[in-house]
Amino acid sequence: MTIMIGDKIRDLRNQKRMSQTELSKILHVSQQTITKWETGKAEPSSSAVTNIANYFNVSADYLLGRKAKKQQKQVDIKNDPIVLSYGGKPVSKEDMEVIKAILARHQN
Repeated sequence: MTIMIGDKIRDLRNQKRMSQTELSKILHVSQQTITKWETGKAEPSSSAVTNIANYFNVSADYLLGRKAKKQQKQVDIKNDPIVLSYGGKPVSKEDMEVIKAILARHQN
């Protein structure tokens, strides 16, 4: 079950113990607009989502119900084997030695 943005807005507003009218004044929209958002009869514009996220100190992704992106795995160059390819073909050990020699010359 996915939670609608309106449910999150209502929950955040209730956590701060504020009325729809109070929130509407802060966001510069009508109280009826807040009601429509919270009941799912309308959705906030992208700028309104930004303002809501900023006010409640949450991310827009949180409001929109998006899952956090998985962080990419950090590669430990010293311990993880690295497979290099050129043109879709693996680089041979001999070619790798040539590459290392060229890099070593350019580091000095």
